[in-house]
Amino acid sequence: MNNRALSMLGIATKAGKTVTGEFATEKAVKEGTASLVIVAGDASDNTKKKFKNMCDYYQVTIKVFADKVALGNACGKEFRASLAVTDVGLANAVVKQIDSYDNLEV
Repeated sequence: MNNRALSMLGIATKAGKTVTGEFATEKAVKEGTASLVIVAGDASDNTKKKFKNMCDYYQVTIKVFADKVALGNACGKEFRASLAVTDVGLANAVVKQIDSYDNLEV
């Protein structure tokens, strides 16, 4: 698990720059406030497909990362299948961490 990316999500949450949960994430994407959507790797295929299609349509970056418990813990919640980062700078930093983790894994 990429602790740096999860730490960045924790920082973004403390700064008030994340929304968590499916309804809030969907609302942020549709209102244009989401810069990045993260869906848990263990979320249902239906949830992943729904957010992938939505993010493609609204041109929002989407990453499948971590699991529900890890995402929830990073945001101070019990578990979350999805979340959105609403700050562009923080979103870019999180994407950079996730991508560097993906490159190490291969």
